[in-house]
Amino acid sequence: MKIIEAISEMQEQSLAWKRSGFKVGVVPTMGALHEGHLSLIDLISPKVDKIVVTLFVNPTQFGANEDLSKYPRTFEADKDACVKRGVDAIFFPSNDEMYSADSSTWVEETALTAGLCGSSRPEHFRGVTSVVAKLYNAVLPDAAVFGEKDYQQLQVLRRMTRDLNFPIEVIGAPIVREEGGLAMSSRNRYLSDSEREAALSINASMKEAISMITNGSDMEEAITYITNVISDSGGLVDYIKVVDAETLDELFQVSKEPMRLLVAAKFGPARLIDNMAV
Repeated sequence: MKIIEAISEMQEQSLAWKRSGFKVGVVPTMGALHEGHLSLIDLISPKVDKIVVTLFVNPTQFGANEDLSKYPRTFEADKDACVKRGVDAIFFPSNDEMYSADSSTWVEETALTAGLCGSSRPEHFRGVTSVVAKLYNAVLPDAAVFGEKDYQQLQVLRRMTRDLNFPIEVIGAPIVREEGGLAMSSRNRYLSDSEREAALSINASMKEAISMITNGSDMEEAITYITNVISDSGGLVDYIKVVDAETLDELFQVSKEPMRLLVAAKFGPARLIDNMAV
């Protein structure tokens, strides 16, 4: 497995693979790999010939008071995990390699980012779309895989890939959960044992709320139920919304189109997000 730090070297390697007839897949991550990330590798593996995992903690998607400095960086463990999964290359650029000192160009999606996490993290998605576009241009993949745990992000990146005519297949991967139902996240490392136990209320309340909606309860009643369960468990709710699964438009009554329930809440120092199909 190769460790590649320069964009030019990554491009040369990818082009060499393509000249040999190989299909290239990319798994963009910020490192601190867990089983959720590794499931992305497993999902894309049969669809491509060569797999590149990117390890880059992207500074432009963090707000001024967020956890950039504390975000876990576990390169050696990540490298070992990639070797075991048969990854062909890790793209591990520095901040300076990815962003020039006078960098002033951004990629911004303006419809799907307006609400949900975009409301509480106003510059977050501009950083995400910009860095993924840059990673696309560095790795030159034929396919890219992103987890459904970050459902809004997945939809935004699908839209960006389509709108900017990147010849890349975007694959969504199912959420991987810890025992008890907590969605796997690198930020789960921030939780104490008691906070982790309390955070199980997110998954449990979402399941019950979906059952309530299925059995005829209105959206407001179901959302109030989730709010109360999370609050009673010591969590601080950011948002709870039922949306159209494609457009992310908020829904206030049951739709014939696919729907998604999305929740963001804070337990201790960790802001956690989760979602389920309704």
